[in-house]
Amino acid sequence: RHSGMIGNIYSMGLALQALETSSEFYAPRKWDRAQAFSVVYNHDYQQPMAIAQVLPPLVGKSYLNAGGWGCAATNRMSPCQQLPLRGVPASITVQFSITNTLKNYFHYSTSVCVPDNSKLLQVMKVARNEKPDNFCFKTKKTSWGPFVTSIHGLAGNETERTYWQFFSCWSPLQEGVGTYKPKNWEHIQAIFSTY
Repeated sequence: RHSGMIGNIYSMGLALQALETSSEFYAPRKWDRAQAFSVVYNHDYQQPMAIAQVLPPLVGKSYLNAGGWGCAATNRMSPCQQLPLRGVPASITVQFSITNTLKNYFHYSTSVCVPDNSKLLQVMKVARNEKPDNFCFKTKKTSWGPFVTSIHGLAGNETERTYWQFFSCWSPLQEGVGTYKPKNWEHIQAIFSTY
């Protein structure tokens, strides 16, 4: 795919593992390995599942041979320590909209102020606190982080194949609400959709 992305940022780890370990089983094709790894290196992974999938290919391994590393492999690694930020973080303003055009139409929009580097879930919580009648929502925990199950009392339904899809500038987000960090004045839309 263009710019080295294979699927989306969360499928990159498994895709890289597959491509790195199975090249002998398929006809050689032009594949820009460096460009694909550049995508991975430049992303700030937050979810443990995504990190677990992307780490093996970064060291030339796959899940199939990861068990052979042993504890000795970690002895050479120095622990990364992240220093806490000092002072008051800068604030950003994010516009957040929810829209349902499938049944019982509704559309609500608000602007919320959150600390810079806040995740989309924080934006949603602030919107809910400021306007609970319009922006109430529910999530469920998954191995990939929180999954939004309902907004404004409208829940996704597997039988009807509906769910809440998140967009920025009409482009689907490639990350979930627990990891995506909106930018200042970004307009995030949650649109009730079908799959």
